[in-house]
Amino acid sequence: MQPQRLVGILVLAGGIVLLVMGLRGLNSFGSQVSEFFTGSPTDRAVWLTIGGILAILAGSTAAMLPFRNSSR
Repeated sequence: MQPQRLVGILVLAGGIVLLVMGLRGLNSFGSQVSEFFTGSPTDRAVWLTIGGILAILAGSTAAMLPFRNSSR
């Protein structure tokens, strides 16, 4: 397996973890209290969710792109 593809898969897996953490944070008690008073969830939960989505997109793109063989 090519190193670039392996890095893409690792970034994809990390993105999934971040997304799950962000979604769990959005449903947490602290985030719900913050949303009740301010109208928006906690910044940490939002950034984890956004970061997870971006990492999933970047990782899947890197894992799917064809790479040239540099051994020539």
